[in-house]
Amino acid sequence: MSNPSIAIITGGSRGLGQNTAMKLAEQGTDVILTYRSGQKEAAAVVAAIEKLGRKAVALSLDVGKSASFDDFAVRVREALSKTWQRDSFDFLVNNAGTGLHASIAETTEAEFDDLVNVHFKGVFFLTQKLLPLIADGGRIVNISSGLARFTLPGSSAYAAVKGAVEVLTRYQAKELGARGIAVNTVAPGAIETDFRGGAVRDNPEIKKMIASQTALGRVGLPDDIGGLIALLLLPANGWINAQRIEASGGMFI
Repeated sequence: MSNPSIAIITGGSRGLGQNTAMKLAEQGTDVILTYRSGQKEAAAVVAAIEKLGRKAVALSLDVGKSASFDDFAVRVREALSKTWQRDSFDFLVNNAGTGLHASIAETTEAEFDDLVNVHFKGVFFLTQKLLPLIADGGRIVNISSGLARFTLPGSSAYAAVKGAVEVLTRYQAKELGARGIAVNTVAPGAIETDFRGGAVRDNPEIKKMIASQTALGRVGLPDDIGGLIALLLLPANGWINAQRIEASGGMFI
């Protein structure tokens, strides 16, 4: 019996990261998930994955603090050795993130820096620090947003750093191709999670507006995204590379 694949999912304790972790476990992948403050939530995800007969480990990580990445890489190496008797993992899903809704005129420099650190600098340097541990032939999925294609006032800084991630994805695909590592972007549309205080999930007016502008007539659900990421990481889909795949139900088309 071949060894199972191992995925690292940042922000895997809730929302899209949690859904992705479960979808991957359901298709036979073991998981290392990270959390920033939700230790109890992360432990619950680990328990749910173990109920499926898969192995899982939760590690704390603030993707906005790149100075911590060397230590995180050491802890990943220790987890791989202890839990799997391996020195590498297969998939990296750069999912962790925060939101901001503010106009260009209102956005503070501190808010801007936080978005850059979490969504762009964090993705760049966390991936860099983990490159020695990613198996040749592995995969990386970076998470962007439909907002990098269409525009909604109040999302300028958030969307701009997601646009940077989409460019980075293509460069990662080019530079890591020699190792057989495929890198793609998944760009969700508006999804019902607790992201940005649960605005899409809990505000009927926002939900109605989004549904009216979406070809499939509703807002997205976490299953719509976790399932896509899991699909991208199936062995049969390794030839998909350097692509931006939007999962928005046809929003603003």
